[in-house]
Amino acid sequence: MNPLDRLETTLRVRGGYRLHGSVPIHGAKNAALPIMAAALLAHGPTILHGVPRITDVSVMWSLLEALGAKVRREDDDTLIIDPSGVNTTRAPYTLVRKLAASFDIVGPLLARFGLAEVPLPGGCVLGTRATDMHEDALRALGADVSHEHGFFVARARGGMLEGGVINLRMPSVGASKNAMLAAVLARGTTTIRNVAIEPEVTDLANMLVQMGARIQGIGGLELVIDGVRELRGIEYTVIPDRIVAGSFLLFGAATRGDVTVTNCVPGHLDILTQKLEECGAKITHGDDWLRIQAEHIHAGTDIVTAPYPGFPTDLQPQMLTFLCTTPGTSVVQENIFNARFSYINELTRMGADIRVGMDNNTALVRGGLPLSGAPVEVPDIRAGAGLVLAALVAEGVTEILELQYLDRGYERLEEMLSSLGAQVQRTSGITSVMEPVGAFETSMYPKITPTTS
Repeated sequence: MNPLDRLETTLRVRGGYRLHGSVPIHGAKNAALPIMAAALLAHGPTILHGVPRITDVSVMWSLLEALGAKVRREDDDTLIIDPSGVNTTRAPYTLVRKLAASFDIVGPLLARFGLAEVPLPGGCVLGTRATDMHEDALRALGADVSHEHGFFVARARGGMLEGGVINLRMPSVGASKNAMLAAVLARGTTTIRNVAIEPEVTDLANMLVQMGARIQGIGGLELVIDGVRELRGIEYTVIPDRIVAGSFLLFGAATRGDVTVTNCVPGHLDILTQKLEECGAKITHGDDWLRIQAEHIHAGTDIVTAPYPGFPTDLQPQMLTFLCTTPGTSVVQENIFNARFSYINELTRMGADIRVGMDNNTALVRGGLPLSGAPVEVPDIRAGAGLVLAALVAEGVTEILELQYLDRGYERLEEMLSSLGAQVQRTSGITSVMEPVGAFETSMYPKITPTTS
């Protein structure tokens, strides 16, 4: 085999076409995963609607089955989870290493069985993923916590958790979820302070209430939870994915197109739409849709990632890449993950002018320069969406490798992009960066030079 050849799946994108049209947004990955874990708490099956067909869901599905639960898909976006057969509290490393959200099972296992043994979390390499806030929260509920041979082990003293006061040092999404999932079955009252208020955390709390949990203060920084003896299985619909919706708005913005995302919650994206309007986009919305008209983008903007309702870190790579197409200089500051800029080397290979500061969390973007197609590799889910965005505006063809990351968070991405007029092909097998890319269908939409206003 030629050393330049690769045996893998690739996405090939011919750039330079305006995106036009409407796309529906699937259920939120970051809500579906903890909600699937919460089903472990129920007496009886749980029916979940709006569960996306992505590989992260498949891993959580396999993890629940490894614990003894029965999981089946009833139709395109509905899962039925029956936890009655759960017979172990030890999660397999081979699955947990693939998914950071697998750590969401700690709270349910500990609450239901008094014991949880879960390997330290995996997933995308975005920087340090500390478990100290999880440990502090569970200790406040009467658990003994230790690390044993690579496993996070939590044991409820006396076999049952007790209500307590949990003071999170920062609004951590992961620790907020696990604290809630553990406290709903604890004996007595639990107060959780400095709770993350991301929509996905709120969605989990709403689902737990429907299961019979007693939670006050949902959507605020302090939750008061009165423990109950048991929770029931219910039917529940997961909220739409705000990160996928935001990604498609940015795809439309970068290509100077006219894109409507449906089945979304516009209020979840207020900070993004505000920033896009600063750049010259026209944003309109209804109860469950957002439309971007981006023909008159005239400037960049500065962003700082922060916990909700601040600018989401999961939209930072897409936003930074969009800013490469806008005139002038923009500044992007990443405050959540300390290794989130790993994709910038791939963008510079496509012609982007980006300088990362010595602190490694600030990037200076000189926009308005043309990007050119090149082979690039996806380092994580959201960086992958950023590279797709770059490919959509680049001159020529871009070959995107390591699609397993994109498939963790985006369902049928190439189909959705093609429906908007993008020239996108997914190919499998032996490919070479030296071979012709083959014919693309001629788009009905006009070509663009999106790096000019």
